[in-house]
Amino acid sequence: MSGFSAEWLALRERYDLAARNPTVLDTVADAFLDHPSIAVVDLACGTGSTLRAIGPHLPPRQSWRLVDNDLSLLARASALGRPPHLAVNAKPVDLVRDLELALAGPLDLVTTSALLDLVSPEWLDRLIVEAAARQLPVYAALSYDGRALTEPGGVFDVELVAGFNRHQRTDKGFGPALGPMAAARAVERFEHFGYSVVQGPSDWVFGPDDRDIQETLFAGWAELGLLTTTMTADEIARWLAQRRAYLAQGRSSLRIGHVDVFARPIATR
Repeated sequence: MSGFSAEWLALRERYDLAARNPTVLDTVADAFLDHPSIAVVDLACGTGSTLRAIGPHLPPRQSWRLVDNDLSLLARASALGRPPHLAVNAKPVDLVRDLELALAGPLDLVTTSALLDLVSPEWLDRLIVEAAARQLPVYAALSYDGRALTEPGGVFDVELVAGFNRHQRTDKGFGPALGPMAAARAVERFEHFGYSVVQGPSDWVFGPDDRDIQETLFAGWAELGLLTTTMTADEIARWLAQRRAYLAQGRSSLRIGHVDVFARPIATR
């Protein structure tokens, strides 16, 4: 269940790719160095960006099960170009109801990107229990951690970021979401269930030339601010106008905090 539009996924993909933590990704790659092939399931795959991002770091023979409940996104994912040794099966699955189905069959690795901050503590535990029962490593990238730094700073930045963070804790279809606490909770729970964990920051970093994605984020914060803060509509409109002015002047920069996690069973198969 990606919950994102194809347009948003396309806009963010190159920033996601640049943000992925290289130490965590190297650890994923090293875990499979001696494997001639690998079978991967990608949960909430969207249009297949995780495959595109990490496929070059994995063994040459790859079988991917791409799972999402959005049929239009799955259609885009299934249309991916096929290198000679890449097999892709795009599978519609409701991860709330049928997580176990998504993980069924022979697998070597579970991946997901930008998902854990959308799920509930209960669903996260369910994922970890199911992965642990199968002795499967899990690579969970790009979980939002609540940090957002704007330059130049402005009046009401803090209030609107706080409002966005409150919204991140609301139900996204999996129950009340972990939001900014997702990565820390995931590390704690994986370790509890007998995993070793490598983690690292994977922040989005937007400079003055990255106007479209900053505009999209600022507009989203403003829209949510009406629901999640005590600010008036006029105050929010003035804030958004100022942020847009910084963008037009080529002065706006933005850092959004994310965390990557790779969890591997200590008793590996």
